[in-house]
Amino acid sequence: MAAKNVSLASVDQKLAMAKRCSHEGVVAGAKAAVVASVATAIPTLACGKMLPWARANLNPTAKALIVSTAAGMAYFIVADKTILKTARQNSFNKQG
Repeated sequence: MAAKNVSLASVDQKLAMAKRCSHEGVVAGAKAAVVASVATAIPTLACGKMLPWARANLNPTAKALIVSTAAGMAYFIVADKTILKTARQNSFNKQG
């Protein structure tokens, strides 16, 4: 019976740590997405005003797609790297 309680406590602890890792990843990803949105929106919109080719060929949907693609990529890349980094740190702390 005691082994079962220790096992459940260990599972609860691992679950709490996984939730914390995921939350840190989501927060870091959201911050990166905001930065990427601003960093791509400014040149995309300016390009659409200044360059004749872009004015003729990039409609508002294309401009929105460019910005949202950059934001989505930034979110997933940064969230993934943050979750892996946090999990790696936690595994080293547990061993040491």
